[in-house]
Amino acid sequence: MTALTPEPVPGPSGSGSVVLELGPGVGALVLHTPRELDGREIEISPADGTAARQTHSRVRPRRTGRRTQYAAVYPQLPAGTYAIWDDGGTQVATVTIQGGQVTAAWWPGHPQPAPNPG
Repeated sequence: MTALTPEPVPGPSGSGSVVLELGPGVGALVLHTPRELDGREIEISPADGTAARQTHSRVRPRRTGRRTQYAAVYPQLPAGTYAIWDDGGTQVATVTIQGGQVTAAWWPGHPQPAPNPG
């Protein structure tokens, strides 16, 4: 029997540490979350009912200027509408991804932050 080792949790990401390949029909999602979700994996799936095609991303601290924000990043998503799921498998939101763009969304109940003072 082999013992399972927990996957290490990476430290905070700095500015420019995530590479996103955007283009026609392909976009990305940055899902901002409260600090309490740090380390959790959040599932998304196409909202057309093909929930079996879920993908996930881990919430991580991300430094922007003088502030730390928490977010999950989903690169290279085909354009379309996606369902966002909580740990219990309940759909909590939907988001539409446009090709060639990064879409920012906020976890339900998590306020959009004020602009970064620099």
